[in-house]
Amino acid sequence: MSAQAQMRAMLDQLMGTSRDGDTTRQRIKFSDDRVCKSHLLNCCPHDVLSGTRMDLGECLKVHDLALRADYEIASKEQDFFFELDAMDHLQSFIADCDRRTEVAKKRLAETQEEISAEVAAKAERVHELNEEIGKLLAKVEQLGAEGNVEESQKVMDEVEKARAKKREAEEVYRNSMPASSFQQQKLRVCEVCSAYLGLHDNDRRLADHFGGKLHLGFIEIREKLEELKRVVAEKQEKRNQERLKRREEREREEREKLRRSRSHSKNPKRSRSREHRRHRSRSMSRERKRRTRSKSREKRHRHRSSKERFRDQDLASCDRDRSSRDRSPRDRDRKDKKRSYESANGRSEDRRSSEEREAGEI
Repeated sequence: MSAQAQMRAMLDQLMGTSRDGDTTRQRIKFSDDRVCKSHLLNCCPHDVLSGTRMDLGECLKVHDLALRADYEIASKEQDFFFELDAMDHLQSFIADCDRRTEVAKKRLAETQEEISAEVAAKAERVHELNEEIGKLLAKVEQLGAEGNVEESQKVMDEVEKARAKKREAEEVYRNSMPASSFQQQKLRVCEVCSAYLGLHDNDRRLADHFGGKLHLGFIEIREKLEELKRVVAEKQEKRNQERLKRREEREREEREKLRRSRSHSKNPKRSRSREHRRHRSRSMSRERKRRTRSKSREKRHRHRSSKERFRDQDLASCDRDRSSRDRSPRDRDRKDKKRSYESANGRSEDRRSSEEREAGEI
C-alpha cells in the first residue's frame, strides 16, 4: 500500500465518509444490511486472520474504515445494538473452528498408538507446560519490542521455572512408556486455533506458535466474543428492566384508576350530587338550545308570513289590472246603457212621487 493510500485510510478512519465532501461515498450507510457489523466493531475474522495460514479471504459484506468512523460517531448518541449481530457472527465462526478441532482430535486418535489413561494424563501435562512456556516466550518478545527490559527479565525467570517443570514431567512420562513408544512423536491439537502441536517441540517452535498471528488472532476473537456476550447480556437486562418499569407504571396507573372508582362508589351522596349537577347542566343546556331553536323558527315564520302577504297583494293587484285590461267594448256599452236606464227610471219615479204629493195636497 502506498503512502497516499495509507494516509487516505487514516483520514477515513478518523473523520468518516464526509471528510472531504465526497457525496458518492455516502450512498451506503453504516446501518445498511450490506455492511459488516463485525467490521464496525473491529472484530471481523476476515480482518483478524488476514495473512495467516487460515486466511478467510475477502468478507462478503462491505468493509470500510470511513463507515466505522461514522458508526463510532453516531453510537455516542444512539444505541444501534450491533453487538448482537457481531456476536452471532463470531459464535458461528468459533463453532465451526471447534468442530474442526474435534475432527482433528478424532483423526489423531485413529492414527496414533493407543495409550492408557494414566499415560495420556502424563502426556497432557507435558503439553500444558509446553503451552505455558510458549505463551511466556511470546510475552518476553513483546515486552522486549516495547523496550520494557525489567518486566521481560521477570517473565524469563518464569520461563526457566516452567522449563524445569517440563523436564520433570517428561521424565515421568518417559518412565511410564517403552523407549520405542516414547520416541514416537505425539501430536496434540491446540484448543484455541486447531493447529497441531508436538510433544517434543522445542522452545523456538512453541514461541513461534503461541506468539504467532494465527494463535493470537484466535485469542483476540474468542476474547471479543466473550466481551460481546457480556455487553449483550447487560443491554438485554437493561432493556428488560426498562420494559418491566414501564409495565409497573401502567399497572400503577390502573390501580390508581381502580382506587378512584372505588372511592366514588364509597361516597354515593357525593357521586349523586355530582351526577345531579351534571344532569341539571345538561337539561339547562338542552332548554337553552330548544328556546333558541323556537325563537329562530318564529322569526322565520314571521318573515315568511310577511313575504306571503306581500306576494298575495301583488297577485291581487295584478289580477285587477289584468281584468280591467281584458274587458271588451260591448261590456262597456252594456254597462253604460244600464246606468242610463237606471238614471231614467229614477227620474220617472221622482216625477210620479211629486205628482202624488200634489194630488194629496189638493
